[in-house]
Amino acid sequence: MSETIFMGGGGDGYSAPQNLLLGKANRHGLIAGATGTGKTVTLQIMAEGFSAAGVPVFLSDVKGDLSGLAVSGSADFKLHAPFMTRAETIGLDLQYDSFPVTFWDLFGEKGHPIRATVAEMGPLLLSRLMDLTDVQEGVLNVAFRVADEEGLPLLDLKDLQALLVWVGQNAKDLSLRYGNVASSSIGAIQRQLLVLENQGGSSLFGEPALDLADMMRTRDGRGEINILAADQLMGSPRLYATFLLWLLSELFEELPEVGNPDKPKLVFFFDEAHLLFDDAPKALVDKVEQVARLIRSKGVGVYFVTQNPGDIPDDVLGQLGNRVQHALRAFTAKDRKELKAAAETYRDNPAFDTADAIQQVGTGEAVTSFLDRKGIPQIVERTLIRPPSSQLGPIDAPTRTAIMSASDMAGKYDKTMDRDSAFEMLSKRAEAAAKAAEEAEAEEAKLEEKEREFKAARRYDGGRSTKRSTRSRSASDDSFGGAIASVVVKELKGTTGRRLVRGILGSLFKGR
Repeated sequence: MSETIFMGGGGDGYSAPQNLLLGKANRHGLIAGATGTGKTVTLQIMAEGFSAAGVPVFLSDVKGDLSGLAVSGSADFKLHAPFMTRAETIGLDLQYDSFPVTFWDLFGEKGHPIRATVAEMGPLLLSRLMDLTDVQEGVLNVAFRVADEEGLPLLDLKDLQALLVWVGQNAKDLSLRYGNVASSSIGAIQRQLLVLENQGGSSLFGEPALDLADMMRTRDGRGEINILAADQLMGSPRLYATFLLWLLSELFEELPEVGNPDKPKLVFFFDEAHLLFDDAPKALVDKVEQVARLIRSKGVGVYFVTQNPGDIPDDVLGQLGNRVQHALRAFTAKDRKELKAAAETYRDNPAFDTADAIQQVGTGEAVTSFLDRKGIPQIVERTLIRPPSSQLGPIDAPTRTAIMSASDMAGKYDKTMDRDSAFEMLSKRAEAAAKAAEEAEAEEAKLEEKEREFKAARRYDGGRSTKRSTRSRSASDDSFGGAIASVVVKELKGTTGRRLVRGILGSLFKGR
């Protein structure tokens, strides 16, 4: 098996092979360039190379073009002749081929459904997803803590909505323990949950949740290429970015340490990476930086795909060792500044000026720098990127449907589960409290009826009596008994009845 992925030819006449070392592929990477300069093709050939080496891949298909990985390219393709010319130039024996692909889709339309639970997503990512303020994020953290203490599983959005109602009803007691829990903050979170639900977020949350092992399979020695259909998802960019960050975080938390493997366990491509960092709070950026720094020891390589390297924070950009920079345009002063900054991140090549090269490379060409065997970035080269072996462009709907039907994942995630969780548990508590309150009211009504009967009987007996001594004793007894009965009934109607109901509600809202 080859230890490298051939990316293209560089140097004079594009004759010097430019290779990505599999042993350094978990040191992460960057694919950057303006729209239409060839980033998608570069991503495609990287996915092909990793799959051929037995490395599973996850990538998002923002435009629908990458579904072509599932079928072989052909000589009938209109770019066949230019591709063969390019292959000859860089010394590549181009053979068309297809690759094992699994399609995924949050909405379950163009791929197998993919879900996470609310608890797995956690308050930090949910706050980012809903664009909550710091105060609202604090209330959401309180809600998650209460869910843990009360044993209330948070699986889908209705669980979280029910829990927030519970928190609002117990705001006074919770504020004493965790700080102020304002009803206005709870209302704001509920409104944002409604917006998220309208954007399709309810499709993301629930069970069965994704098993990460299903993303890390091989087939006949080739790594499975997991393609997330993201064309519809891009209509909710914050949902898109948050989901990918959650998936990356799950990989970080669940995979064991493997040190420096001969090849990655998984390669993760984060397309439209700028969406992850746009207006992101520092806590979230720090989380991404931590994951990027540490996840490579778990055998996962992360490749950010974006238009400009400036879209990536410096702390993250500094960890991306393998780089493919397609053309950048410099029409404004800001563009020129960003171009200069991009050029300065490469080791200079005395044969050309890096900033000029980044402006001048054509479609399908790039300036590249990959790590050598010592983990040192090589000098920058102008590289003619190799053509893909699989189909360039999307597949048709019948082909996609056939691939999905034949997949091992067919049927595994199609039907949602709705086991007892926070919503059902709180509903049962509320029903029990309501039933107990009804029984207390019925008992109170019975006592009132007995009181009326007792008073009526006393008046009747008093009128019928003829003996003074008997009348005196009866009046005395009746007067004493009536007074006692009135006190008992009053107590049952007032304090005791309310105490009974309040005790039941206390068990509902204050304790397990």
